Amino acid sequence: MNIKGTFRKQAARCLAIGLLAGISLKLFAADILHISGSSMEPGIRDGSVVLVNKLAYGIVQPFGDRLLCSWAEPAAGDIVIYLYNNKIIIKRCAATGGTPLDYSADKGYTLLVNNASFPLSAEQYYTMCTIRSVPEGTILAIGDNAAVSVDSRTYGFIPVNNVLGKAVCR
Repeated sequence: MNIKGTFRKQAARCLAIGLLAGISLKLFAADILHISGSSMEPGIRDGSVVLVNKLAYGIVQPFGDRLLCSWAEPAAGDIVIYLYNNKIIIKRCAATGGTPLDYSADKGYTLLVNNASFPLSAEQYYTMCTIRSVPEGTILAIGDNAAVSVDSRTYGFIPVNNVLGKAVCR
């Protein structure tokens, strides 16, 4: 066997291993997201790039919308990603299962949770006002720019098993 043939085989093997490692990292460990929209401003601006730790809460089902297995749950304050209507969504975990919720109709409709208040539309208020706590196994996900964010106040609580990662660097 000549030296060119050996070099080509080793180069092909290295390339295959590199591709396999890169695909595995992208599918299971980390992802880079380009942010579109203003719902997380001022912390994460439209056009920003965010690094996501997909292993923060468990192992993500490849090309899916849930975890295959989990070892942790989001905490209040975490910036999480999940799929909604086949789109990757990034929001802040405002509350976790069991957290009490309170509402106010004074001076507009408001959701009160963990010493923070979030505006509600009349429809959101009347839909949510009977819910006294975040259901177990779910999170309340709200954008930092709550006035323009479409989030859990509109489409409901997010199952913990559907949280696919945590933003770690922005």
